Amino acid sequence: MTSDYETKRVPLSGNPPADPEPAGAPQPIDPKTGMHGDYWVLSEEERAKGFVRPVREVYTHVGTRPRYPLRDLTPEEQERYAELSYVKFEAYPDDQASSVSGRYWTQAQLDSGCGVETRMAIAIAETYARSPNFYGATFCCHCRKHFHVGEFRWEDGTEVGS
Repeated sequence: MTSDYETKRVPLSGNPPADPEPAGAPQPIDPKTGMHGDYWVLSEEERAKGFVRPVREVYTHVGTRPRYPLRDLTPEEQERYAELSYVKFEAYPDDQASSVSGRYWTQAQLDSGCGVETRMAIAIAETYARSPNFYGATFCCHCRKHFHVGEFRWEDGTEVGS
């Protein structure tokens, strides 16, 4: 089933897309830059209908961050998960509506995010403002890669895509 927004999206450049599939990007990733040759955005007509979030052009790559305090692994956990390289455990509060008690973290996960700001084209910023969950991933200009939007924060601290 095609969403309403998928029928109102256009390539940022205005050129015909190389990949017309709804889930695909208009052009493949350039190995030199890490960016797609073009990006989907909502049409000018769709963006002109107004925004549900502020138009923000800059975000920071913060990486994946725990929401709750971390604790060291017990000797038993260190032994059990040695090959997975876990270094910390994040215990979720008892009032969480989940059967999961927490999450294990690797040092690489805890060190993720380069802290660099990326500025985007105004049409992409307006697309985020009109439909915050339009994109599932976004680009880091320093890492030269796309990451899940949850790894980025707007200048006001809110998560990109929310």
